Parts: sequence; C-alpha cells; structure tokens
Amino acid sequence: MDVSSLLIPLLLTAAALWGLGRRMDVYDALTAGAAEGLTVLLRIVPSLIALLTAVYMLRASGALALLARLLSPALEALGIPPETAALLLVRPVSGSGALAVGSQIMEQYGPDSAVGRTAAVMLGCSETTFYTVAVYFGAAGIRRTRYTIPAALTADLAAFVAAAWAVRLCFG
Repeated sequence: MDVSSLLIPLLLTAAALWGLGRRMDVYDALTAGAAEGLTVLLRIVPSLIALLTAVYMLRASGALALLARLLSPALEALGIPPETAALLLVRPVSGSGALAVGSQIMEQYGPDSAVGRTAAVMLGCSETTFYTVAVYFGAAGIRRTRYTIPAALTADLAAFVAAAWAVRLCFG
C-alpha cells in the first residue's frame, strides 16, 4: 500500500486525536464546520450559476467567435496568435470553459504547434478572474469590487502576452 493513500486518513485521525487531547467536542466542531460550509455554498452558488450560464450562452450564440474575429488584428499586434482569441475571452470567466477551448485548440493545431503551446502557457499563467471574484467576494459578502476586476484583467492580458512571447522565444 502506498503511503500517500494514507495521508488524508492520517491527517483526519491526527486532528481528531489533537481535539480529543484538548478535551474538545470533535463531532460538534465537525458539524459546525460543515454547517458553515453549507452557508458559504448557498451564498456562492447563484453567482456561479450566472457565470456558467453566460459562458455557455456566449459560446452557443456565436458571439464568442465573432468577438474572436474582431480581436484578431489587435492580438496579432500584441504577438498573440489570433487562434487563441476564444481562450483569451473565456479564461477570465470559466476554468472549465477555458479547458474545453484549450482542448479544441490542441486538437485542431496540435500540442506541439506554436498555437498549442501558447494556449497551454495561457491556461497555466492566467486566472479565472470573474469566477474567483464571484467566489471569494461572494463568500466574504463584498458587493463592490472597485479596482479588482480591471487590475485582474490587466494582469491576465499581461500573462497572455508574456505567454505568446515566451513560446516565440523558446520555440521560435
């Protein structure tokens, strides 16, 4: 048997023993934590449903493809392959949607192509900005995001440009 398969049960057992050693009601603490987790989940789920619905509607309506075509000249000027435009648009909104787009790019152009490598680096060096803001700000009860969204999207754009340039420098 592999030691790594025992890691989680050992951690849970150690936490329970530590709690018992401190004369805590471990079961009460567990149920209170589970109840708090469900409360957070109830605050987060509406935002997640809205985001995922918007992503699927954009893809199904063809608006995502249209935006990608419109952005192609600007992307070429930045050194980003225009074929990755859909990824650039979906990644800030949905991680699973971005993986689907990245998978399509890999299937169409190949993982060893410049476009495929750029897509892979983009997936690794950017964040699902709107998803993250919805989850963390929603859990904390923050309604006004102020400068968070513009700053995060600027960072994502910088990551995409850096990804394209890195692939170009490393692989020609």
